[in-house]
Amino acid sequence: MTSRQFNKLATRIGFWLLVAFVVVIAVFPFYYAVITSFKPSSDLFRVELWPSTWSLANYVQVFTQRSFLQAIFNSLLVATSVVFIALLLGLTASYALGRVRFRGRSTVLLVILGVSMFPQVAVLSGLFEVIRALNLYNNPGGLILSYTIFTLPFTVWVLTTFMRQLPMELEEAAIMDGATPWVTITKVFLPLMWPAMATTGLLAFIAAWNEFLFALTFTLTDSQRTVPVAIALLSGGSAFELPWGPIMAASVVVTVPLVILVIIFQRRIVSGLTAGAVKG
Repeated sequence: MTSRQFNKLATRIGFWLLVAFVVVIAVFPFYYAVITSFKPSSDLFRVELWPSTWSLANYVQVFTQRSFLQAIFNSLLVATSVVFIALLLGLTASYALGRVRFRGRSTVLLVILGVSMFPQVAVLSGLFEVIRALNLYNNPGGLILSYTIFTLPFTVWVLTTFMRQLPMELEEAAIMDGATPWVTITKVFLPLMWPAMATTGLLAFIAAWNEFLFALTFTLTDSQRTVPVAIALLSGGSAFELPWGPIMAASVVVTVPLVILVIIFQRRIVSGLTAGAVKG
């Protein structure tokens, strides 16, 4: 074996060792949460990579709590509403910013993107006053409003970048046929924008599903709380006990659907995020 072949083989082995290391670091916390969720309470603090005893008691305890099931429904309602509103507003805004020429268009786009750079805690107090003034406190509408504010800038940015890459001839042909801007968006551009919409919709759904700070601040009762807050407020047998088993079980229940969605739409996510990255 020549030195060149040896270096090539060593480089390849090093690359795959690095990939394996990154995969282990990324996957192991989720794996340990899964196996911990199947452990009985007596084995929770026993460190082992494969449980010696399997039990569904933690899942039974989680699903017998009515507040947790209500929290799942609230999260689905809020996340789905946020995705619908963000895509609707983002689609129309991307048409205006991507196809209509007007002075200050780039400035408007930069301002929209700049809004998403503010940390949540920086706007928490002001947003709380707005939600209270609108009588949306302890209401799903307050969460939908706050989540939409933070997911809409990214949605507009991605859809605008994708919209700019669509051939101008399509819009010109639609105008020649007498199509209105709304018809052009829904009948001509919308079928071509599914990769970008799948990307932004899924990312908006994940952000709304996992959000904790606003959900904790803007809700008060169990009937209005979402899944992250419900998991954080799971109680044990006493005030000094943390129910790690049910917490892990609840975390697995709300994480597995997201993992499945990402696996199903991974190609659309990649194509949507890279839209407009290469010209030509």
